[in-house]
Amino acid sequence: MNHADRMNEEQPGGKRGEMIVVCGAKGGIGKTALAVNLAVALTKKNIQISVMDGDFQFGDVALALDLHPTFSIKDIVADIDSMDRFALAGFLIHHNSGVKVLAAPERPEFADMIKANIIDRVCDLLLSQQDYLIVDTGAGLPENTLQFIEKADQIFVVTTLEMTAIKNTKLMLDTLDVLGYRNKTHLVINRATMESVIKAADVPDILGFDTSIYIPNEFHLVAQSLNIGIPFVSNQAKSDLAKAVFKMAEQLISRREISLFKPKQNSFIKQLFHRGGHL
Repeated sequence: MNHADRMNEEQPGGKRGEMIVVCGAKGGIGKTALAVNLAVALTKKNIQISVMDGDFQFGDVALALDLHPTFSIKDIVADIDSMDRFALAGFLIHHNSGVKVLAAPERPEFADMIKANIIDRVCDLLLSQQDYLIVDTGAGLPENTLQFIEKADQIFVVTTLEMTAIKNTKLMLDTLDVLGYRNKTHLVINRATMESVIKAADVPDILGFDTSIYIPNEFHLVAQSLNIGIPFVSNQAKSDLAKAVFKMAEQLISRREISLFKPKQNSFIKQLFHRGGHL
């Protein structure tokens, strides 16, 4: 496909969607629940959104939305060179909220099939037709997660108040800092109201952040949501947990509007923000 064809894949007006990567230094900290609920919260603003399950070995996005995939990213591999956004649309699973999901492979051994060129092409095609692409990643910083992070406009690093989570999150944030991604990284403290010797208000300072996003601890509500495959922003919209995720969605939309309509004289600041330190 030549350059002109790729340019034609952009959204009307030449817009590109915004790519959001949800990651964390360890498993079991709520990344998937946050990613799918944030996606569904954004659809309530009449926004086109896709979720890509970037945990190619043990992804749970489809399960969290009670979807039963016919296709996964593995099925795209053979046709990647001729793939366009219309062909790709046939591999997406539609959730009743409006979210479109690209599922992880059904078995861990298929993860090795998803090479860097596949990730790159699929992300670009999804961004050409969606307002937002949310990528839910596996734990830590494997090679494919680093690739997602490099392409991202916004990175949400999720942690909890557990000592092991904070220790590993500090190492992860230091690594992202060294790689030059600090400007697009946001800290999310999940289960922020849980009982802990570490106070949620102290975590940003411990991790070297001025601010963070706080998600309250409603563990049973999240567990029930994941078990039945219904996002809590849909059936528990009045809960403090859902309200915190809706607030995240509002902030994302506001940030995107600011960046899209910022006057020309601020373009240098805009570049700094979007390039995430690649100077």
